[in-house]
Amino acid sequence: MMKDANNPVGTTEKSLNLIDRLRELDGARIHELESDVDMTKGAIHNHLTTLQKHGYVKKEKHEYRLSFKFLTIGGEAIIDCPLYQFGRSKVNQLADGTGMLSNLGVEENGECVYLYQSRGEYAVNLDTRIGSRLPLHNIALGKAILAHLPRHYVDEIIDRKGLPEATENTITNKTDLYQELEKIKSQGYAVDDEERTEGLCCVAAPVRPENEILGAVSISASSSRFENNELKDEIINEVKSTAHEISLEILY
Repeated sequence: MMKDANNPVGTTEKSLNLIDRLRELDGARIHELESDVDMTKGAIHNHLTTLQKHGYVKKEKHEYRLSFKFLTIGGEAIIDCPLYQFGRSKVNQLADGTGMLSNLGVEENGECVYLYQSRGEYAVNLDTRIGSRLPLHNIALGKAILAHLPRHYVDEIIDRKGLPEATENTITNKTDLYQELEKIKSQGYAVDDEERTEGLCCVAAPVRPENEILGAVSISASSSRFENNELKDEIINEVKSTAHEISLEILY
């Protein structure tokens, strides 16, 4: 569950803000960061050189960038995740079998984090990649997870993150979202009908060994592919079957 620090450390927060901005900007010079982080050039320089000293930031000419140390840390974090360990091969099979883009995601701090993706022959090109963090309420992966989280935690996520609109199909009303989540629980899968990206639809199913929600698996494809009801039903069944297989792999 999400908790605020009782006594947040200002210096640490400033360094973390700089890290976030370097990630968002894909590298930057000191003067480009000055207005974003509300710090003097001297203070920014001190934080960046400290991060550089410890290997978290590298400097290329006059520009600072995040180093591959984050890749090392991320790799060590993800390898210990059972969903990743047992889900990768199943997600690969799903992508190969359908020819589409297959995804594996988890909830962390009220967001959906993409753990793994596999591209089939006809996979669409998206702006998501491993490590991408997206809102839960407007993607199938996120809704499949939300449907099985405790209600009080869903309330907390909504209170913190809101229900921002991405397209005209995005669910932005709390009551409507809860009705959608009940439907997802009942049918065993979630659908994102152009709710985050126009022209894109997704189907997701939760991974729930022993009824514990660990994450979800999904298929992403152009909305035109979902106009064929027979194909849509086939995709739904494939996604649900894959989620079930991953659950069994984790259990046994």
